Amino acid sequence: MKKLLILGGGTAGTMMANSLVDRLGTEWQVTVVEPDRHHVYQPGLLFLPFGMLDDRKLTRPRNHTFKRGVQWKPLAIRQMDHAKKSVVLDDDSVLEYDLAILASGTRIRPDMTPGLEDGPIAGVHDFYTVRGAQALRSALANFKGGRLVVNVVEMPIKCPVAPLEFLFLADDYFKRRGMRDDVELVYATPLDAAFTKPYAAKTLGYLLEEKNIRLETEFMTAEVTDRRLVSYDERHVGFDLLVSVPIHSGAAFIGTSELGDELDFVPTDKHTLRALQMEDVFVLGDATDLPSSKAGSVAHFQAEILKQNIQDYVADKPMKAAFDGHANCFVETGGGKAMLIDFNYDVEPLPGYFPVPHLGPFSLMAESRINHWGKLAFRPIYWHALLPGRPLPISPQMNLSGKKQIAS
Repeated sequence: MKKLLILGGGTAGTMMANSLVDRLGTEWQVTVVEPDRHHVYQPGLLFLPFGMLDDRKLTRPRNHTFKRGVQWKPLAIRQMDHAKKSVVLDDDSVLEYDLAILASGTRIRPDMTPGLEDGPIAGVHDFYTVRGAQALRSALANFKGGRLVVNVVEMPIKCPVAPLEFLFLADDYFKRRGMRDDVELVYATPLDAAFTKPYAAKTLGYLLEEKNIRLETEFMTAEVTDRRLVSYDERHVGFDLLVSVPIHSGAAFIGTSELGDELDFVPTDKHTLRALQMEDVFVLGDATDLPSSKAGSVAHFQAEILKQNIQDYVADKPMKAAFDGHANCFVETGGGKAMLIDFNYDVEPLPGYFPVPHLGPFSLMAESRINHWGKLAFRPIYWHALLPGRPLPISPQMNLSGKKQIAS
């Protein structure tokens, strides 16, 4: 029996395991290596600090997320030797493989920025972990006013719109508490605008302005000290409460095994998703070095491409399916509304409708209540359709039909 080893059991790894265990048949054993015993619904972490989601609805036991036939090893990975096609786990056991998928994700690295590890005692918080989001919920509940700063230390990050969503929800949160006039909201970002894509950056910038949220661009954070952000060009932004989006890097074993770039992301073919420097290895989701967003929708669209390419690869056929960088993200804007953006490697977010051209029901690049409900409705879809690998009526390729072209 041949062995498919999937390193990482997050969104990307779980989808691939559940999709391939039936498609590859009895000739292949599908094994997932993932040390965490609970699967976290990561989009929900944004809602936790504002009391918009019950903690109990955020996680599920890991063993409940895999189909029958998928083997799960609840151990950490110490080393990967792609020349020997083997992986060493933290109990010193060795797993060999015929084919491997790196779905090892990304992790926040507050240790890479002086002062960020001081945590809540220094007014520093994050919402990228369950514990961090819970601590931030308490900090917001006890916040009496002052300056709240959201700071992205460096790109890339998981879900590039999440820091903006946090600010929009914070604006709404403090309005509902009758204390918005007592809170100054600031967004300090290394980007030269609110977002990476020009039209979306302009639209989101207008929203920040409307909500009286100060935008501090090209802020390259060097350190955090005495409740101040300090940039490399010696600008200072003081805070009473800091919501940090720390540097992100790939999994630790990627670095120790010398498989990645300087941030431990794995060089990957942008269309086939095959690892560029390793034989019989594919890469998926946040683990790649691709210029696509590190987001759940991207992992989903990549998985649709990769499951076809792997079937072709093991059958010695040419890989014809090509990932186009497609990303699709709801952007919570507060007040029970949200935007939706849809883009890929080459096409920026444009106005229009999704998923049915001209009909929707979701509007692109415009706020609506149905977009907000769409984001909330995604959670049961995630657990019951996306993770199990069931087909969804959404193409992995971006569709330009019904979208309005914007003059540059």
